[in-house]
Amino acid sequence: MSNTRFDVVVIGAGPAGYVAAIRCAQLGLTVACVDEWLNKGEPTLGGTCLNVGCIPSKALLESSHLFASSRNDFSDHGVNVKGVSIDVKKMMARKNKVVNELTQGINSLFKINKITRVHGHARLSPGKIVKVYDRGSPHTRETLEADNIIIATGSSAIKLERAPKTDGYIFDSAGALEFDSVPKTLGVIGAGAIGLELGTVWSRLGSEVVLLECLETFLPAADSQISRAAFRSYQQQGLDIRLNARLLSASVKQKKVHVTYEDTRGAQQIKFDKLVVAVGRKPNSDYLFGDEMALEIDEREFIHVNSYCETSVPGIYAIGDVVRGPMLAHKGSEEAVMVAERIAGQKSAVNYDLIPSVIYTHPEVAWVGKTEHACNTAGIPINVGTFPMAASGRAKAAGATDGMVKIIAHQQTDRILGVHICAAQASELIALAVTAMEMGASAEDIALTVFAHPTLSESIHEAALSVHNRAIHVKN
Repeated sequence: MSNTRFDVVVIGAGPAGYVAAIRCAQLGLTVACVDEWLNKGEPTLGGTCLNVGCIPSKALLESSHLFASSRNDFSDHGVNVKGVSIDVKKMMARKNKVVNELTQGINSLFKINKITRVHGHARLSPGKIVKVYDRGSPHTRETLEADNIIIATGSSAIKLERAPKTDGYIFDSAGALEFDSVPKTLGVIGAGAIGLELGTVWSRLGSEVVLLECLETFLPAADSQISRAAFRSYQQQGLDIRLNARLLSASVKQKKVHVTYEDTRGAQQIKFDKLVVAVGRKPNSDYLFGDEMALEIDEREFIHVNSYCETSVPGIYAIGDVVRGPMLAHKGSEEAVMVAERIAGQKSAVNYDLIPSVIYTHPEVAWVGKTEHACNTAGIPINVGTFPMAASGRAKAAGATDGMVKIIAHQQTDRILGVHICAAQASELIALAVTAMEMGASAEDIALTVFAHPTLSESIHEAALSVHNRAIHVKN
């Protein structure tokens, strides 16, 4: 490398890191991006999300949904299909093709924007110096200097000592995206977004899936009315979700994973062909700083930042999963844009109150803003409107009538405080809600908006009408 000094050095090339690098370059800054990700031994951009997270899981969710629909739903449409089977090897090849095309796309964008790409593990030293090492080597391979440094090192799956990874039997979330066959029985530790999505994939393909969740409440971050609707739908699909089930141990015996967990009845035992541990993620902040480099880090290993993602050291920023807030790719990407633009002298900011959350099952679950419980706890006077998807003409035509839309509005101002959806395509519908809330819309604003008919988005219109007991297609 000829140039070792840059306006900006970005550490990490996931959705936060590569977006930061691209936006900085667009703004005329010289940029280097250091990343150590390897995919099948080759340096690859995109981080966890693109390689073993968001994208491959959605590819498998789509494939498994088509398979399940062909078996269970096509006949209702008069489409008779016989002898449907799943080719797991081909399904995985398609998933890998999708991932490869997108990683190559990022690589092309790096070249177009003249971003210097550096492979290796980065460590920070005082004076905004980034030392690059080969994995496992104590020797510095390259040294980069920068006026600004953006840390975007992401997160990694939390490991459980009670359920250690075991080749062929006990997996993390990444391993669950690489099965070479459909297990007859599958256990999943954790019934959050990751556990539900992975469990759904293999359940659709024929596995008997049991999810063990230590919490007493299902999806506690979601509105309770929505989480109950989702729970019922998942149960009807065959997912066995056991709440208040705390894992005690997991070990492999006689080619089975023997699991012991504790619930209200005491210790329980169950056996699976495979077990997936999906209990959350932790920030990748370890081995990032030299002994003489002091950045403020909290007890959970998140790098401390202010609302503009500035660390305790001027000129050093941290974004994405390695800082506070939800571990969501779109949150990290927006922080990346904000930081890049602030480095360039602009006054950008992120509205952390309006970051949507999505679970990509069927039906999907999505929400933004406050829940009804949060409003009641805070003493905020509210009006609530709901609309069941069973009353939607488009949903009925599509055979996707599970779920509902819920809108929470301030009782005095009518401003929308939260939107919560359990429905097909909730991930797309929630964007309408985020846009409306970003613009400060009221429930009346949505009610007065003309929606095309028949569409799933009409459910948001009807929910807004319902806030003031004016819904047309359901009883108020």
